[in-house]
Amino acid sequence: MHFPISDVTVNPLALAGVGFLVGLLGGMFGVGGGFLAGPLMYLAGVPMNFVVGTDLAHMTGKAIVAARRHRTLGHVDIRLGLLMIVGTIPGVEAGARIIERLEAAGSIDQVVGIAYVVILLAIGGFTCWESMRAMRLVRTERMAARDALAFRGVTHRVHGFGLPPHISLPASGIESISVWVVLGVSFVTGLLAGVLGVGGGFVRMPMMVYLIGVPTHVAVGTDLFEIVISAGFGTLTHALKGNVDILIALVMHTGAAIGAQIGAVSTRFLVGPRIRLFFSILPIVGASLVILSLLGVLGGH
Repeated sequence: MHFPISDVTVNPLALAGVGFLVGLLGGMFGVGGGFLAGPLMYLAGVPMNFVVGTDLAHMTGKAIVAARRHRTLGHVDIRLGLLMIVGTIPGVEAGARIIERLEAAGSIDQVVGIAYVVILLAIGGFTCWESMRAMRLVRTERMAARDALAFRGVTHRVHGFGLPPHISLPASGIESISVWVVLGVSFVTGLLAGVLGVGGGFVRMPMMVYLIGVPTHVAVGTDLFEIVISAGFGTLTHALKGNVDILIALVMHTGAAIGAQIGAVSTRFLVGPRIRLFFSILPIVGASLVILSLLGVLGGH
């Protein structure tokens, strides 16, 4: 099928398949999926300048579908999501400025690539360890399986941070938490997203669970709510620059809409520790792709 906007001919079934895979992952884990969709679109023949903008457009549509489904399941904390967006935006801007300085110094590829690998491997390894430990605690100590967590020490200390103002997050089961904690966590995730060039879901979902104390299911849904806004804004800016092939995005969305629904509904049948265990594979896959790229296996120089 020929797409006149980007002037490429691509198999629409392949694009719909990519959309389905990314939608499934997004609905289940609350990640944007750009780490998979981008390379696969490029391998399918989509020009790189259209890859980023078109991926954001399809990501927005997929996140809307998945977030709506999670909303009906009671898995979206609107108040938390809006507050985190306030901290994420300056974080992304700060990250972009760091990238500009690294680019001027001529060491951007190595520094960002190594940082990406270290951070994602740390997140994947820690989440895997904690989720397996939580599942063991469920079996041995008869804990409630749905929201079992084996790492609560930091969460309790974070909730004890007394700097006002405080806010209650009933949708997340949090009676009181300092607004500055939420803004700080969202700023850090935005900063990492701006530096590493990822949507932030890899970092944001675990930090909401382990630092803020949000139940895993709600963290997934709330992360998708944030992606709707952030990816929507990114789509608009890229569209104004002519970097969005809306026809490709719509074809991908046909698969993504189905995958997002399946992924979101499947969380009803998975307890929090098991969702986190499956999620831990994704950062490790992302880190592996970057390692291959740095070694020159995936289009490196």
